[in-house]
Amino acid sequence: MNKKIVIAIDGFSSCGKSTFAKAIANRLGYLYIDSGAMYRAVTLELLRRGLFEDGVVKTSTLDSILKEINIGFSFDSSRNSYVTTLNGEVVEDEIRSPQVANHVSLVAAIPAVRTRLVELQRELGKMKGIVMDGRDIGTVVFPDAELKIFMTADPVVRAQRRLKELQEKDLNVTFNEVLKNIEERDYIDQNRDVAPLRKADDAVVLDNTNMTVEEQMEWVDDMVKRLTV
Repeated sequence: MNKKIVIAIDGFSSCGKSTFAKAIANRLGYLYIDSGAMYRAVTLELLRRGLFEDGVVKTSTLDSILKEINIGFSFDSSRNSYVTTLNGEVVEDEIRSPQVANHVSLVAAIPAVRTRLVELQRELGKMKGIVMDGRDIGTVVFPDAELKIFMTADPVVRAQRRLKELQEKDLNVTFNEVLKNIEERDYIDQNRDVAPLRKADDAVVLDNTNMTVEEQMEWVDDMVKRLTV
């Protein structure tokens, strides 16, 4: 029987990290953990509570919110996939909205938020057999992961992919708005003080600008086989 490993996938926004990670998890029978969705869920909760003011998060009640918040993943048979829950409510579509996207990098840069979610993520990874994607999975959350992948792609291509996703959800947004959001998120992610986005020294780079999901799977299959025999 092949041993189970932790697969950590980091990279820029809208690179298809989640699609890739889900495909790997499905193929291997691993648990997929969407770390980005966890940060988006926190962002949604803070938006609902009106805790953003002039682009800054009001942190006076943040600690109590983080202690009470419950983020999970439940299987939705109608989608044939896992969806994100916030305090028991399915919020998969809400957390993908432009409003959440415009605030999530600010929330992710708050030390208390990152500390709490990293604790939760490490608990989920103790049993191995997981795939997790995000911004600092291989560098901070699972620095000892057996396989680390850093994903990148041309910003214009990423914006085109993201626009298509939003349009399929009947969200009214322009290409320029999506591209601007991606460029801003890239800058914030790479320049924040806490756990900035960077490639782990032992990560392998996957530039999927011109690759299909299946081509990416072929790329990763050999590496997984070598590590699990």
